Amino acid sequence: MAGEMQKFSFDTVFDAAGDVAFAAPRPKRMYTPDEVEQIRRDSYAEGEQTALNSIAAQQQVALAGIAQACRQALPSLAAVAHDHRVGSANLALACARGIAGAALDRFPEAPLQAALASLAQEIEATPKLAITAQPDLAKRLQALLDDTASNLGFAGAIQVKADEALPAHAFTLDFGDGQAAFDPEAAAARVTAALQAALAAEGLHAEPLIPGAQPEPEG
Repeated sequence: MAGEMQKFSFDTVFDAAGDVAFAAPRPKRMYTPDEVEQIRRDSYAEGEQTALNSIAAQQQVALAGIAQACRQALPSLAAVAHDHRVGSANLALACARGIAGAALDRFPEAPLQAALASLAQEIEATPKLAITAQPDLAKRLQALLDDTASNLGFAGAIQVKADEALPAHAFTLDFGDGQAAFDPEAAAARVTAALQAALAAEGLHAEPLIPGAQPEPEG
């Protein structure tokens, strides 16, 4: 409280007999060399400990700042990782389409042979098999199909027709009780759509690039 009286303290207090009951310690004015050295060591140790405590506090502040920056960066990192996955998937699709196109140019009849092999049970009792193909493919199919059908045990007639409306390497099979078709462009489009749907569903919640790291919850 302002104006409160302060008690006066006496340096020396005497008892009733006149003896000194209390004497305040007086500052020491003379020190031995050993005492000076000890004071120096104590002061140095105290200063060193103070500096270490300050450094530790600064380290804690710095680490807290780094942790906060990492937490803020994780959503951005997840977005970058997602963009990388999308880019990698698109690159893989482009490479796959290039390889598939080159394979079809080199072996255009291979998909038709594979289709006949997988439909062997369905077509074995069919008296006639009608195949419609793009003109360039149709020209080279008849003899090859005769051999393939014979190996599969198909004894019916095979009729190959050309259709200029079909895209390159595409064909259709008509075996009376059913039909089958192959269109490489449509197949590539379905694969692309399925992959894009999977990436969209995965979004930013895919497995993190850093093990154990999880993006901050949205909202």
